[in-house]
Amino acid sequence: MATIPALHHDYETLLREAGVRITKQRQAILKIIADAEDHPDAMEIYNRASALDASVSLPTVYRTMKTLEENGAIRRHTFEGGPSRFEHADSEHHDHLIDMDTGAVIEFTSPKIEALQREIAEELGYDIVHHRLEIYGKRRA
Repeated sequence: MATIPALHHDYETLLREAGVRITKQRQAILKIIADAEDHPDAMEIYNRASALDASVSLPTVYRTMKTLEENGAIRRHTFEGGPSRFEHADSEHHDHLIDMDTGAVIEFTSPKIEALQREIAEELGYDIVHHRLEIYGKRRA
């Protein structure tokens, strides 16, 4: 019997606790989400899950993603001009650079940016509770 990755197992547990049945189709969706190292949108999740189980439906993908998001397991990002994309909620803090030509989402961290944000908030008399940085760019020719 194959071992189920921890993240996949956590997603299953969360769905069960939310009263959602774990079907073959949802198993395929959860595998795709747990294994994703990018920021797939619902259609990409559907296409990848359909390759594992042809009976997966797009509405099931949407319902599953909504439940996972409502329960804090995944984060939804709506990058300018594109569909909502998803990532694991337990990932380390990072920012995003979005390639406007390809739609690629590049994760990065920058201690300089983090320090500058803290400095600005402090100067204005605030403590940062949450922040998100999205940079949109085009690759130089």
